[in-house]
Amino acid sequence: MAESPRSMDGLGLDELKALLVELLEERADLKTEIEALREEIARLKGLKGRPQLRPSGMQQETQARAKAARRGKKRRRGPKNSKLVIDEDKVLKAEGVPKGSRFKGTEDYVVQDLIVESHVIRFRRERWVTPEGRTIVAPLPAEIDGHFGPQLRRFVLMQYHQGQMTIPRLVTLLRSVGVDISKRQVGRILTADKEDYVAEARDVLRAGLASAAWISVDDTGARHRGRNGVCTQIGNDHFTAFATTFSKSRLNFLEILHAGHGDYMINDKALAYMRRRKLAGPLIKRLAAHQSKRFRDEEAWRGHLARLGIAERNVNADPVTIASEGALWGSVVEHGFLRDAVILSDDAGQFNVGHHALCWVHAERLIHKLNGFNDLHRKAIERIRTRVWRLYADLQAYCHDPTPHRAAALKQRFDRIFNTRTNFASLDRLLDRLRANKPELLVALERPDVPLHTNGSENDIRCQVIRRKISAGTRSDPGRDCRDAFLGLMKTCAKQSINFWDYLGDRIDVPGAPRVPPLPDLIRQSARA
Repeated sequence: MAESPRSMDGLGLDELKALLVELLEERADLKTEIEALREEIARLKGLKGRPQLRPSGMQQETQARAKAARRGKKRRRGPKNSKLVIDEDKVLKAEGVPKGSRFKGTEDYVVQDLIVESHVIRFRRERWVTPEGRTIVAPLPAEIDGHFGPQLRRFVLMQYHQGQMTIPRLVTLLRSVGVDISKRQVGRILTADKEDYVAEARDVLRAGLASAAWISVDDTGARHRGRNGVCTQIGNDHFTAFATTFSKSRLNFLEILHAGHGDYMINDKALAYMRRRKLAGPLIKRLAAHQSKRFRDEEAWRGHLARLGIAERNVNADPVTIASEGALWGSVVEHGFLRDAVILSDDAGQFNVGHHALCWVHAERLIHKLNGFNDLHRKAIERIRTRVWRLYADLQAYCHDPTPHRAAALKQRFDRIFNTRTNFASLDRLLDRLRANKPELLVALERPDVPLHTNGSENDIRCQVIRRKISAGTRSDPGRDCRDAFLGLMKTCAKQSINFWDYLGDRIDVPGAPRVPPLPDLIRQSARA
């Protein structure tokens, strides 16, 4: 770089800062190259090089640096007993007190204990017979639903979903404290008459999609009715929702984004989606020109396609599939979902709809998984990883303090890194592939509020993975729906700082349980805050 002092004097402060960042990046790259050359010279001379230490992950490393910077700002914790509610006071008398001693009050010593015991209530309901011969029986309390009380039902739901227990272990635990209950009865507590919970989980998804600036998505394997399926997670900092299906297609993902709606819609968003997916122009014109734009369900939509002469074909770009995806996406937007939101994923193809962003951790993992065939290849991989880590750390810093000049500098650094030629064909091909994803990897430059990774989704979906390992799968549709609903509600409660025990107590009408507002309302309030 050679600029005269005269031209430097004409630059503004922001331009000088951008130039400085570029120079520092070039200096770091040169330093990395020099260190690599020194190691190669030492190897050729037969000298012992530096020890090869396996680095930690990119996200963990950058988090560790941030924690180290904040290490000197620790807060002192208050007294542990300050948040406890005292249920019982016991005064202990001192023994062997000599005569003449003065009483100086009491010294507190707080003990937390738990009471777990069977509690059987017999309701003796009055029966009256009217002069007309009609029998009147005193009604049961509102919270009584069957022969198991609200606290027992609350405990079963809590232990199964949040405690990740199995039904046999729950039965063993309950019987050991004196409750006479069977596996079938526990199963009914978990799945029978849970339509309100399933409906609230659906409304949580609708509220989240309608209010979200971004969502992150992920999926994992799931067993249902003895078949392999897939459980899809959708969420952000305010909500989480799960849906288990037998398909992993983009069409299936769009149906999940429908959040229970079943209609199809032809509008500008639907037609734009079809054009982006390369649906034939004449077919798009037929759909756009027809007066019918909304279809109540899949049957009506398929009939419309048949009448227009759009039939299924055994090709990769099936026109019926693309048209159906477009109509579903049009309906999703029409219902007010994800209008300006970003969908953040790990680059799984079914999630590439709407305004799409990619996870940097998964992108860097592709480089990390490469195996070099010799020392030159391995060093090339490490050099690229080091540069990617630095870029990632600076992207994180940018998201906290975004400016146009820093965004331009980061774009230039991205180009320099992923245009690098390393003489390692596999790595060069991977860099070309990642360079092609530049718009999706750099979404944060336009939307600094969007995370750079999908760690939140992976953390959310872990409860489904643990449930699968413990219980294998579900056998009935109500069982599947209840599992997805309760795990989603549990995660949403945690994100809204609500105790899941309190949530269950309010929904089951446990006497004295704290009031918990509808979760969809809390999600909307959080999004507006």
